[in-house]
Amino acid sequence: MARVVARLEPASPYPDHLRRLVETTLEGLDFFPADHQERVDADGTEGLVEAMRYSLLAGGKRFRPVLALATAEALGRRPEDVLPAAAAIELIHTYSLIHDDLPAMDDDDLRRGKPTCHRVFGEDTAILAGDALFAEAMRLVCEAQAGGGDTRVEILRELSRATGVGGMVGGQFLDLRDAGHDSAAALERVHTLKTGRLIGASVHVSLIVASPPGDVDALLRRYARSLGLLFQIVDDILDVAGNQDALGKAVGADARLGKATYVSVHGLDRARELARVTHADAMATLRQVPGDVSDLEALTDHVVERTS
Repeated sequence: MARVVARLEPASPYPDHLRRLVETTLEGLDFFPADHQERVDADGTEGLVEAMRYSLLAGGKRFRPVLALATAEALGRRPEDVLPAAAAIELIHTYSLIHDDLPAMDDDDLRRGKPTCHRVFGEDTAILAGDALFAEAMRLVCEAQAGGGDTRVEILRELSRATGVGGMVGGQFLDLRDAGHDSAAALERVHTLKTGRLIGASVHVSLIVASPPGDVDALLRRYARSLGLLFQIVDDILDVAGNQDALGKAVGADARLGKATYVSVHGLDRARELARVTHADAMATLRQVPGDVSDLEALTDHVVERTS
């Protein structure tokens, strides 16, 4: 399938200049302690760092950190102003993928076209690699994010809320407990937590740094919620109608695990219609935001047209 939703106009080009900035930053991260004695004490953990870097540098569009940088630009700030927080979000996202792929969760063998972390390094190292990536994300914000202590604390709070019981981890728990089967509203709630919160945080960290007027802040928060919902709808469609080579992972996993998805609850045609409506809502919201939102529009188009 070439596209999830047919469009009448061409999509905007993906902001690769922002992706390259993220990629360079991720490649340059040194996970070993800066303090000499602590670095000596960490001798022998090279295998752990190898597993972390294996998953972190496996490629991809870097959608979430690019979203943070594009939001900063739309608000008149330099991408570098939010780059450490954006990179931290990618570390958190990678940790979640490592843990989601484990046999106790989704039991997947492929991620981005490569064997999953636990298949290469073992389940024990994969669990620890995910744990360490989350901790290193927190350290990155504390040590590298500009804006002073108050800004760093607000970003840490945002990331903690987006990943904790009221966010990604809570959503994963509800998903494993089949809470999405209860109703269409319950399904949306599960995926708002599991997928939407971290995508929302990618926008919110730039709101913290830029501190725009209240009306602009509200618009971008509404946009972020629509975008998170759109991402999950498309993800569910791709699991049914996508191509394994393009996705870099097996298709049909949700059905195999009996998960509630937008396709299983609404049917494929209705899920595609929901994607169209949600994409239109996100774009309409963006058009009310002052400034250059072209990169955010490109990211929104990418979500609805993505094949991986």
